[in-house]
Amino acid sequence: MQHLNYKHFNIAAAVSFIAAGIIMACSFIYGKDNFFLLLNTNLGSFADHFFAAFTYGGDAIIWLVVLLTVLYMLKRKEVVPLIISSFIAVTVLTQICKYIIVPDEPRPIKAIADIAQIHTVAGVEMYTVSSFPSGHTATAFCFYLIFCLLINKPWWLIAGFIYALLVGYSRVYLAQHFPLDVGAGMIVGIISVFAAAWFQQYWWKRKA
Repeated sequence: MQHLNYKHFNIAAAVSFIAAGIIMACSFIYGKDNFFLLLNTNLGSFADHFFAAFTYGGDAIIWLVVLLTVLYMLKRKEVVPLIISSFIAVTVLTQICKYIIVPDEPRPIKAIADIAQIHTVAGVEMYTVSSFPSGHTATAFCFYLIFCLLINKPWWLIAGFIYALLVGYSRVYLAQHFPLDVGAGMIVGIISVFAAAWFQQYWWKRKA
């Protein structure tokens, strides 16, 4: 079963790119700090607990869950190159941005002088540098787009996008990233899966 669902992938990538563009545009129009403070507002204890847990949906350990899902639930072992190359691409692109292109970019807790304006969640470790882009967001959008390529179900286009967007928002709510970082993370995720899909097709042609 050597095929990828490019119809759903193209729709998902286009919607994700537009959403990223809107987020980044708002960051420039309203100001990076102001847009962050608007979205970082305290939504109550339920939101605190929800986003503190949900943010792990973009954690690196989820790559193992994705791999196991592809192998044992979808039974698509032939797309392992897609998973591995997506992981490599998103990791390399994120690290290049964080440590070479925009090194030591301050996170909200360090960049905003009046930290009393920032909503933080008890128990969440606060980071101060390497803000751009959001690696959790990039990873979540990788997962979303990978499964758009593999799952031929329209519901995933919506459910997956909500999942990835909530992971991105969690990074702002938990005061770990600016919205600008989240928008950039979305674009990094899109580029990574585009590259991985190309590599998967190349792999199949090479094996044919």
